[in-house]
Amino acid sequence: MTSELVENEFEFYSKAEKYWKDVPATVDGMLGGYGHISSIDINSSRKFLQRFLRDGPNRTGTTRALDCGAGIGRITKRLLLPLFKTVDMVDVTEDFLTKARSYLGEEGRRVRNYFCCGLQDFSPEPNSYDVIWIQWVIGHLTDNHLSDFLKRCRAGLRPNGIVVIKDNMAQEGVIMDDVDSSVCRDLDVVRKIIRRAGLHLLAEERQENFPDEIYHVYTFAMR
Repeated sequence: MTSELVENEFEFYSKAEKYWKDVPATVDGMLGGYGHISSIDINSSRKFLQRFLRDGPNRTGTTRALDCGAGIGRITKRLLLPLFKTVDMVDVTEDFLTKARSYLGEEGRRVRNYFCCGLQDFSPEPNSYDVIWIQWVIGHLTDNHLSDFLKRCRAGLRPNGIVVIKDNMAQEGVIMDDVDSSVCRDLDVVRKIIRRAGLHLLAEERQENFPDEIYHVYTFAMR
């Protein structure tokens, strides 16, 4: 668990903030030099998400989405804005959110809020979002902060809303990355934290067609 790896919480967060401040505000920068996988990622995410947006009694709405760890808005631009009326973005790096305003183009007018905040300190507005999308950012939260953040996300959902996590999964246990000050958890640890937050898994899927040398990536939907 992260409590065994993160000796100094303040240092863990401030080191990560410093790391991202030096990252170029580009798609390649957001994806750690793997910009070429962006389309594969977005297409899989769209397919995963659309199963909840289809017609039916428990259909997830398409009014408002929240992009967590949004960076310059890669997911907002290509996944969320085409499917939702409005989107909010939250990221800890102000430069990325500034860049997003030009990167998103015309459609960016439908982004209502740009929140500059670490997720450990962020509270989604209660009963406001149909989808809360959290991608490649949970490693920057300690277990306790992740569990607490997911509880706040649960409160932020509208009826039939879902929280989605898409992230790297370790083969076993929890691995620390000192370069960007993050952790990578295995599937069991992530599922445990989801349960601890009082959320129920609705779907889980492994990403296909990513390069062999990177971590396995999984997507979870929950409410």
